[in-house]
Amino acid sequence: MAYLGHRLGASRSFLPGVSTVRLLSTFGMDDMGISVSRSSLERLNFDNVALKKLPLDPSEDPGVRQVKGACFSRVKPQPLTKPRFVAVSYKALELLGLVGDEVINDPLGPEYLSGSKIMPGSEPAAHCYCGHQFGQFAGQLGDGAACYLGEVKVPPDQDPELLRENPSSRWEIQVKGAGLTPYSRQADGRKVLRSSIREFLCSEAMFFLGIPTTRAGSVVTSDSSVVRDVYYSGHPRHEKCSVVLRIAPTFLRFGSFEIFKSPDEYTGRRGPSCGLDEIRGQMIDYVIEMFYPEIQQNFPDRMERNVAFFREVMVRTARLVAQWQCVGFCHGVLNTDNMSILGLTLDYGPYGFMDRFDPDFICSASDNSGRYSYQAQPDICRWNLVKLAEALAPELPPDRAEAVLDEYLALYNGFYLQNMRNKLGLLKKEEPEDEILMSDLLQTMHSTGADFTNTFRCLSQITCPIEGEGEEEEEHVKKATALLLKQCATLEELKAANKPTMDPRELAMLLSMAQSNPALFQMISDRVTLARQLDKLRKLKELMEISQEALKSKQAEDWRGWIVRYRKRLALEMEGQSDAQAVQEERLRVMEGTNPRVILRNYIAQNAIEAAENGDFSEVQRVLKVLEKPYCSQPGLEFPAWVGGSGEAANQGERDEGEEQQQAMASSSTPRNPVSYDSKPPAWAGELQQAGSQRRTGN
Repeated sequence: MAYLGHRLGASRSFLPGVSTVRLLSTFGMDDMGISVSRSSLERLNFDNVALKKLPLDPSEDPGVRQVKGACFSRVKPQPLTKPRFVAVSYKALELLGLVGDEVINDPLGPEYLSGSKIMPGSEPAAHCYCGHQFGQFAGQLGDGAACYLGEVKVPPDQDPELLRENPSSRWEIQVKGAGLTPYSRQADGRKVLRSSIREFLCSEAMFFLGIPTTRAGSVVTSDSSVVRDVYYSGHPRHEKCSVVLRIAPTFLRFGSFEIFKSPDEYTGRRGPSCGLDEIRGQMIDYVIEMFYPEIQQNFPDRMERNVAFFREVMVRTARLVAQWQCVGFCHGVLNTDNMSILGLTLDYGPYGFMDRFDPDFICSASDNSGRYSYQAQPDICRWNLVKLAEALAPELPPDRAEAVLDEYLALYNGFYLQNMRNKLGLLKKEEPEDEILMSDLLQTMHSTGADFTNTFRCLSQITCPIEGEGEEEEEHVKKATALLLKQCATLEELKAANKPTMDPRELAMLLSMAQSNPALFQMISDRVTLARQLDKLRKLKELMEISQEALKSKQAEDWRGWIVRYRKRLALEMEGQSDAQAVQEERLRVMEGTNPRVILRNYIAQNAIEAAENGDFSEVQRVLKVLEKPYCSQPGLEFPAWVGGSGEAANQGERDEGEEQQQAMASSSTPRNPVSYDSKPPAWAGELQQAGSQRRTGN
């Protein structure tokens, strides 16, 4: 795809010598009988129901403040200097009835989709919400950088498939990074290029993986800049202000209902609308009527309606986190203010997809205790549902909420096991030992340092036993073992992965303190963190005493044992089946449609970010194109665009002419051996992973 910035050419003019912008500002749209053709963005049909049905802050004071008795505050987005497109998602823009090429070629497109210029019918506002952050109630939070632009009515010819999960027939659009709001606290309301690209790419990647998510329509960057200390190293630098266009039925979240919270028993903080219970009822009515109309229709009794609503939110949340676990996705900051009331993946900050399988995988530098680790996500989502139930009371009776929550674990396990059966190709039967087989697979992946995504992808290549295969069985097992060994970590990679993150002296001090002064220890650390560090130390000691050859032999032995059991289980799939070939073909189809070939690995995103920071936006659009078909091979799109040119863009015409200053400031990356997008990550990706754990990903 051609570089977007070069397609914004000259300004459109519909009357000789008169620009559209000047005409509109001088005469108005249809003034004096002159009919002016409007762009597709200017023709968007806004119907901002949320601002009509939910309380609006009467003050338009731009300053940071507590907002009482309101769900939204009007704001004025701060314009960017020379905004320009980095990338657009054609598929996401289709939700709004927009054609990507028309948006790209609209001279005002970057201004409209960054909030620098307001589209007709748009009513910029910021949403007020609260949240429990890392288990503690934080009080008022709100949209500190995001800005609601309005709700666009679905075009009459929209594909019904696009409206699954959105019965409201409206799409809320937001710009994230458009400047200060009453909820910006100590921040500046801006986002930079790296975090904007990360959110843009992951929003779309999750959708095409089949996981419920908010969408991203575009990324716009600019000549405006802010200062960020990326690694908290004391060496801040200027970075370009950038904005993501976000799309969803609604961005309301669990924390939206926490604005009514009474003083918290631990922090003493309260919601800004504490005591205004009538607004809570208003919000519940709005959410159910707009986004859960079947529940509204089927439950005339208000209490039963509210219970059914909470149960549906619980079901969607359980299904969502099961899907995350099955693709190795870690959200990073599962606070209540980052949990969608519709069961969507919401707010992409320090997220990460696992490379090597590690149940303790943490992707947020601020999560020292592992509260939001990969394996903790199902339990944390239930904890957040408990807080939502508390926020909905007394509209939701506590005893009824508890009964609903009692269903969560069984529902989650059911969703997870069904997904895992599909990933393993166990389609015809459900055997009691299936859960053990799955658990042992993950344990083997962990002990061998196997790549999570590629190991599952490889399983479809393991043959199903056929009757009378005899001596050939050992050869099949040997081939399968060799296949999976390629996805295992080397000795040096495992050593690096198991190096304790805590200084040995600090670790020794905490061990001593845990025994001599448990109360003080509890104030500055916790036993889970300490146990995790000690486990790493134990594993590292074992690895220091083994050779690469011995490690590989142990990995082969572990995999061989599991493969033999897996093939026996596959044989059970054939029992009673008259058409063995049809069973095999179905297994292959389901597995290849469930186990992605490509995910948004950290190093893939970082390659695109570094290219963009140096003025080349082509890699962002290229990665998006690859992520749009994550389950398929895509000939011609196997490698990054820079392969074959010493890290430079393959097409020098695809450079942002306005990025010279940023290019000088961006650190040039060292030469890297290119790997395909669907390969096991290269060794240098581990260095990025370590650096990424220290950097600010959310700003």
